[in-house]
Amino acid sequence: MSKMPRATFEGQIIVVDTEQSLNDALAYLSTLREIGFDTETRPSFLKNKQYKMSLMQLSSNDTCFLVRLNKLHGIPPVLEAFLRNEKVKKIGLSLRDDFNGLHRITDVTPGNFIDLQTYVTAFGIEDMSLQKIYAILFGRKISKRDRLTNWEVESLTEAQRRYAALDAWSCLRIYQFLERSK
Repeated sequence: MSKMPRATFEGQIIVVDTEQSLNDALAYLSTLREIGFDTETRPSFLKNKQYKMSLMQLSSNDTCFLVRLNKLHGIPPVLEAFLRNEKVKKIGLSLRDDFNGLHRITDVTPGNFIDLQTYVTAFGIEDMSLQKIYAILFGRKISKRDRLTNWEVESLTEAQRRYAALDAWSCLRIYQFLERSK
């Protein structure tokens, strides 16, 4: 994989850190059939120290919304309603980890989520990491270099924004590619 070209998200990245920008993002996302989903939490390097989920990435094919949960002080009701919305498929990877993080800040029961780790097995893909699945299907590598950064910083760096958007968008891209290959 190290010799493969790097995957990039070429779409628009929008940072959502106010209730109005969240309402606008969710109004758009609610019109779609499926989106990519991921979350980020500030890493802890101390035993028994865990941080709350800081960022939720919600991506269409051409726009990724980076929802700054730390700036919104948790999960606003409109976001809870969207996460429960059965009309929009939300595609992610290793969703158990994301759901555990969500349950630390809300008791929302997510609706219509598809976990790629389960989904890809029907296509004979045994690798479970996003990097490997993406490399198998598209011949490009996803860098995880920015994964262990501080997601609670005042302003996300360009590298953090690109990394976060790519993670959510690539989940959607994998799902759509496999759906077309059925």
